[in-house]
Amino acid sequence: MRLLIIEDDREAVAYLVKAFREAGHIADHASDGLDGYAMAQEGDYDVLIVDRMLPKLDGLSLIRSLREQGVTTSVLILSALGQVDDRVKGLRAGGDDYLPKPYAFSELLARTEVLARRRAGSGAAAEATAYRVGDLELDRLSHRVTRAGQEIVLQPREFRLLEYLMRHAGQVVTRTMLLEHVWDYHFDPQTNVIDVHVSRLRAKVDKDFEHPIIHTVRGTGYVLRVDEVRGHGTAP
Repeated sequence: MRLLIIEDDREAVAYLVKAFREAGHIADHASDGLDGYAMAQEGDYDVLIVDRMLPKLDGLSLIRSLREQGVTTSVLILSALGQVDDRVKGLRAGGDDYLPKPYAFSELLARTEVLARRRAGSGAAAEATAYRVGDLELDRLSHRVTRAGQEIVLQPREFRLLEYLMRHAGQVVTRTMLLEHVWDYHFDPQTNVIDVHVSRLRAKVDKDFEHPIIHTVRGTGYVLRVDEVRGHGTAP
């Protein structure tokens, strides 16, 4: 998921951003309502997590304004105001879900995942829930990966990396594309984090199989494809 957290409590933001990234998702943040409103309009987010009490523009006004502008991104409201009337006001303002503070991160994560799936499923061109390239299969809903029927256990970031490669199977995926869609925008483009993760992924996906499926395109990035067997080897 790509998330935008609009929250002015720095400690809370730091915790949420770290937790979501550890779960394999991309999390941006804004510290006031006006910045959050601008980022929500410009960014392609799966879910907005919005605090009600924000400086410059309160959370409910922010949500109403986004809905008036035709922004349909799912919104989960976080608030210390947890009475029934408060929740009703939040939902009527255009929120899709409402979670009172304090909350458990596991519940917040589950709720955002539900909102993201609901939004994906409501689109005319919803993303596939499963991908298959050759004998490699990935199921986004169960987070299960198999090759030739053999289950492969991946860490959250490895799963996102493989999912992106499989979604663009046969296409050259650049390091910049991976930084933007699998990692965070603010990573140093010169970092070797991508090469390290691809190496780990190859050790799990290719090492014990006859033909590699993840290929390096020198100076550019990577491509996931199944090469046809010709004679005693594979296609160059």
